[in-house]
Amino acid sequence: MNAIETIMRAAPVIPVLVLDDPSEAVAIGAALVKGGLPVLEVTLRTPRALEVLAAMTAIDGAIVGAGTVLDAAQLDQALDAGARFIVSPGLTDRLAKAAAARRACFLPGVANASDIMRGLDLGLNRFKFFPAEASGGLRALKALAGPFGDVRFCPTGGITLETAPAWLAEEAVLCVGGSWLVKPGLSTAEIEAAASRASSLPR
Repeated sequence: MNAIETIMRAAPVIPVLVLDDPSEAVAIGAALVKGGLPVLEVTLRTPRALEVLAAMTAIDGAIVGAGTVLDAAQLDQALDAGARFIVSPGLTDRLAKAAAARRACFLPGVANASDIMRGLDLGLNRFKFFPAEASGGLRALKALAGPFGDVRFCPTGGITLETAPAWLAEEAVLCVGGSWLVKPGLSTAEIEAAASRASSLPR
């Protein structure tokens, strides 16, 4: 089993986090881990995202990675901040080669057969299916999985606690990305409870 697959199998849901306050982020991350979701994706969508990522690496039991990584410079910044895996919304040769050069656990986004074939050419076979619902949903993923029997996915984008079980029941799906777990105004107790429900999803 390769390193990115080990991370994908750690829990049924990877929380997708958009955070900009490092001190607040540690409490949120700790609640998610306590609830049973150790893999945390910190998206590089806010000015202090790298600070957030670095702070969250101190959480006991957390496997913290960077999401929304768009180029080699961001990849380097995220890895230098302590990211243990890298997630991108799409796939480019340059970013894939940069990830390989740094020996990073890399989960690039794909949305069609050509994306998957490009990834296979680059030595990759574990992908983020993104944006999952907008790209045709579970029906589209099942159709893509047919010709690519050894490929496995983490669908992300538009998935909810209610729809996640159907995705996780698909053999080609190892986990799903979830942005529903952390919403503005939720207490850490509520976040932990949401994580506990998500971590209990069958797969």
